[in-house]
Amino acid sequence: RRTRWRVEIKENNGDMICSKVVPGSGKVFRLEAVLEASVDDLYDLLFVRVEEMPRWNPSVQHIKVLKQVGPDTVVTHEVSAGTAGNLIGQRDFLSVRHSCRQKSGVYLGGAAIHLDSFPPQTGFVRAEDGPTCIIIKPLDATKSSFTWLLNMDVKGWLPKSIVNQALPRAQLDFTQHLRRHFSLR
Repeated sequence: RRTRWRVEIKENNGDMICSKVVPGSGKVFRLEAVLEASVDDLYDLLFVRVEEMPRWNPSVQHIKVLKQVGPDTVVTHEVSAGTAGNLIGQRDFLSVRHSCRQKSGVYLGGAAIHLDSFPPQTGFVRAEDGPTCIIIKPLDATKSSFTWLLNMDVKGWLPKSIVNQALPRAQLDFTQHLRRHFSLR
């Protein structure tokens, strides 16, 4: 039996977040937004220049490409920023990220990875993302449809109700930071 997506948040600007429980993965959040940026610009910012993310996204303290696995695949270490309103608290992530460019758009996928050479860092809870996916499709030369499927285990002793409030809020914040970045260019 297929489960339908449940609307979680509808913003006045048209952004919408839905969720559904996927067997074996848990709750998945789907953000849909329209961004005033080209597919190429979004791909460049979110994949090619991923290490620059802390410059425009205050939710990220640090992100480093640890290994270039191939032209379209990287392993990254990311540390979320500690902020006063952050219900979840500071986390670190070790992820493999892959990009796929096609005529129809760009697909960015990611998932947690475990490396003996890079154990969880002292002072952080190692969260696990994924699988997660961003789909960017052109609407015109300067506007794109942006869909983000987010699945994350934040680890620690947090009630699911808190996590299920915080993750969609983080998606909306991320989208707001993206918009601000592109409006300042």
